[in-house]
Amino acid sequence: MIFSLEDRHYFNPVSVALFLILTALAASLYLPGIIDPIPAGLIVLLALSISQSVRMARQWEKAVVLRMGKFRGLRGPGLFLIIPVIDWVYRYIDHRIRVTDFKAEQALTKDTVPVNVDAVVYWMVWDAEKAALEVQHYQRAVSYISQTSLRDIIGKHRLSDLLQNRRKISQDLQQILDDFTNPWGITCQSVGIKDIIIPIGLSNAMSKQAQAERERLARIILGTAETEIAEKFSRASKEYQDNPVALQLRGMNMLFEGLKEKGSLVIVPSAALESMNLGAVGGLTALTRTEATAGRGKEKDKPSSPTPPPPQKGGKKTATPSGK
Repeated sequence: MIFSLEDRHYFNPVSVALFLILTALAASLYLPGIIDPIPAGLIVLLALSISQSVRMARQWEKAVVLRMGKFRGLRGPGLFLIIPVIDWVYRYIDHRIRVTDFKAEQALTKDTVPVNVDAVVYWMVWDAEKAALEVQHYQRAVSYISQTSLRDIIGKHRLSDLLQNRRKISQDLQQILDDFTNPWGITCQSVGIKDIIIPIGLSNAMSKQAQAERERLARIILGTAETEIAEKFSRASKEYQDNPVALQLRGMNMLFEGLKEKGSLVIVPSAALESMNLGAVGGLTALTRTEATAGRGKEKDKPSSPTPPPPQKGGKKTATPSGK
């Protein structure tokens, strides 16, 4: 609240201490009968008047003092004195940076899309006199003018601009708010757009559109790659056309690469075999593999030599069977 008891600073530690000291002094003089009730009452009134004369503003505040309803000046920070009844502290102005949240609900963009935008503005009072005298509730005024300006700037931009150019829109909004609030002694230092919420149906449609765009780009890249491959093959065919030996070597290399894998089956057209003389190469390769397989089979079928029995204990030799 702007007009709260805490904001007006009716009481502070110094004024309370003075009031208690003078009241205790009046009581100590009245109770023993040193003074009459009237002087004691006057001392209490004096204590109340002095306590109301001593005011205190905190480090970040300025006190707006009015004398008989007219602007007298700014006081603070720290302790200052006023004349009771004649002077009046109208308001304590906070000079710190403040944060105000504001939003625009179901605001229409330039392309008639309803959006909800949440934003925040950082502002401060640089002239306490203007803030106190030019506008009644400057905090509420900043909040309202921020909401109105946000709706206006949303209506001037398309949805794509809001999503892509947040920084520029924030700067434009800050400039608009500065133009409004500078006559009030207030400056808007920064404006930030926290969130832009669009309808669910439109969000799904935009997601599908983005997916379709990515698929289109993927197909374009694939087509470009196919075109480059075709160009490379066209150049290679011209080289092979003028050099049949290179074509034959290339075919032999392809066949060799295919036969390297175990258990692989390579089907080659007969025309390719005749044109590149690959039949002989394939036959030699098959013959080599057949001979290698047969050699490994013979090694497995060869009987192994018998193992002699181990010698018996006691030094006796076991006679081996013989024909003699």
